[in-house]
Amino acid sequence: MSDKDIIICRCEDITREDIRKCMERGFITFEDLKRQLRVGMGPCQGQTCSELIKRELADFLGEKPDVINTHKTRPLVIGVKLKSIKAGVDNES
Repeated sequence: MSDKDIIICRCEDITREDIRKCMERGFITFEDLKRQLRVGMGPCQGQTCSELIKRELADFLGEKPDVINTHKTRPLVIGVKLKSIKAGVDNES
């Protein structure tokens, strides 16, 4: 199976080939890849791809995966009911 057929980040549809190309251009940290490809920023917040990306970075850099820093996580946005928004607008006048 070729690198272009191996999906690493399912949320953002990022392949191993995409990650490798970015690393070859000098983006060699998880945060770099996150900013370039949006990996770890989808609905799963990196739950499925972060370990795969760590392994790819470690392999590329010749390091062990446990020395690779992962991305900074941020809490998910919560849903807001439209009636709450309307109530807020009504209270502003």
